[in-house]
Amino acid sequence: MTTIRPRRLRTTPAMRALVRETRVSPGQLVLPVFVRDGIDAPAPIASMPGVVQHTVDSLRREAVRAANAGVGGLMLFGVPLESDKDAAGSCGEDPDGILTRGLRAVREEVGDDLVVMADTCLDEFTSHGHCGVLDARGRVDNDATVDAYVRLAVAQADAGAHVVGPSGMMDGQVLAIRSGLDQAGYADVSILAYAAKYASAFYGPFREAVGSSLRGDRRTYQQDPANRREGLRETLLDLAEGADMVMVKPASHYLDVLADVAAASDVPVAAYQVSGEYAMIAAAAERGWIDSEAAASESVTSIVRAGADIVLTYFALDLASRR
Repeated sequence: MTTIRPRRLRTTPAMRALVRETRVSPGQLVLPVFVRDGIDAPAPIASMPGVVQHTVDSLRREAVRAANAGVGGLMLFGVPLESDKDAAGSCGEDPDGILTRGLRAVREEVGDDLVVMADTCLDEFTSHGHCGVLDARGRVDNDATVDAYVRLAVAQADAGAHVVGPSGMMDGQVLAIRSGLDQAGYADVSILAYAAKYASAFYGPFREAVGSSLRGDRRTYQQDPANRREGLRETLLDLAEGADMVMVKPASHYLDVLADVAAASDVPVAAYQVSGEYAMIAAAAERGWIDSEAAASESVTSIVRAGADIVLTYFALDLASRR
């Protein structure tokens, strides 16, 4: 019997590249960026080495860098002044709020050269740090929050967003936002639904990045990390409501959910390599324990291998610049 030798296809770099099953291109990467009010220079985020809170001007420059590197898109998060936060997160929909100003600046700078996405949630803007409006019992009121998301999405479309990304895990949010955008004349604005978003411990550094005011946790509306089938169920609901794209968050520790979603979805599937996933690699690399470039590339490749068409990652610009 002939010995089977799979190693023949691993003999040289050229051979390995030729037979590679999974390829990551810059155009499928989205760079999450933070734009902060009240600062006059980019502010480093201690728990996310190499990532900053941008001024509007430095955000413009970052958008140009991303477009020139071939990155597919930017996902914008706003960091308002503490004094602008209130219980309803109303500064999020303010035409002069930090996120809407950032969206306008990016569109003015790069136009349609990359896809401009907006985080459509209230957590950055509320004084209590939750993703929605609270009821008299202190719980997030689903339907009142969905109404606020519609106003927020329309304001983001007004400011130039190509894509709105409802991330609060409210029931019915995609259908309501689609209706609101269409009625406002934004039928071409897409919805990237955070369809399977888990109440993860890996969001910790993000809380610093957006200056979160959160008290308590979000386990009554984000998913239990122990649940796999529920991730697919949530995704199918968002697809039925008209989501143009769906996303799994976090990515690296939920590859099983991502594979399930990719197998079932008839629209593009995204995954978000979140702040904690980034920070673990960055921190270990700072200590010389791992090779940052190799680990970043391998981690993102694994996410695409599991089924993601689009990856949101803080490594996007670095990875794109090396290709």
